[in-house]
Amino acid sequence: MDVRLVIKQRLEELGLEQRDLAGAAEVTESYISQLLTGKKLPPEPSRSNIYDKIGKFLKLPSSRLSKLADHQRKEVLKRSLEDPPKPLFREVRELILSKCAHEKQKQMRVIFEKQPFGELERLVTQKLLDVVKKIAKNELQSEKWLHSVARLSGKSYEAMRVSILEFLDTDVFSISAENCASFLDPLVESWDINLATFGMEIVLNRRLISGYTKKFEFVEKEVVHREQEPGLKEFLKDLSVNGGASQEEIEFLKKLTFQGKHPTPLYYYRELQNLRDPLHFDGAPSQRCTSVGMLMTRTKRRKLIRERKPSDGGHHGTLALRR
Repeated sequence: MDVRLVIKQRLEELGLEQRDLAGAAEVTESYISQLLTGKKLPPEPSRSNIYDKIGKFLKLPSSRLSKLADHQRKEVLKRSLEDPPKPLFREVRELILSKCAHEKQKQMRVIFEKQPFGELERLVTQKLLDVVKKIAKNELQSEKWLHSVARLSGKSYEAMRVSILEFLDTDVFSISAENCASFLDPLVESWDINLATFGMEIVLNRRLISGYTKKFEFVEKEVVHREQEPGLKEFLKDLSVNGGASQEEIEFLKKLTFQGKHPTPLYYYRELQNLRDPLHFDGAPSQRCTSVGMLMTRTKRRKLIRERKPSDGGHHGTLALRR
């Protein structure tokens, strides 16, 4: 069943009007009207609390409304995927370019205008969208923040909530000039990009955002494959010494690096005990844990000692396991 039909039917049962629902959901009556007539797609459930407010007001399970809305959105989006992506509105491109660092604006404009909606333009637009949408979602419950942004955008509180709900549902292919005017323009001060690494720096409006500088790096790195250390191999072979280390603990020991040095089995024994000791981590209990899984027995400890073997040159041998 369509989520809008469920809401309309419930309004009739309770003898309520759309304006009553709009007040409870803290949105405009126009927005509710467009939702119920199908002119607007239901907002994404995971990005909004509107279904909680509607469900509470209409005495309906919010989970039911969310599931219906999610199903309806998937059907609509599935059909829209068949259409090829369209270039950005000219107003959107102009606003994004106007926010670019001054010394790179001309260069970015040349690159952007080579293609209707090229890879670099999509990358920049997507990253700006990601940052601003995250802020909008986090601040959706803050009336003070919403009032501040509403004043900058020249909107009412209710109209700003509607704008956020619509903005959270937009993507890089459907961003509108209104989205830019309401969010990108007041929230983003500037952006810059390193064309060698594609690292981006985004400076946000410090009056509205506490951590107002965001940096993102896109650097390709080679995967390094290391051979297992001989000391670790020997340590893992003896179950009576390694205390039945778990797979997670073994993976931790494998990731340790030593820059040319080769640790002995005793090193891995001590490293494992440090890892297991709760006193080495924040929030640890006041007394040392004495369970079998956390501490080695005395018999196991005696198997790891420093054994110095004299050699022909009078030097001493290396650490060994005593059987």
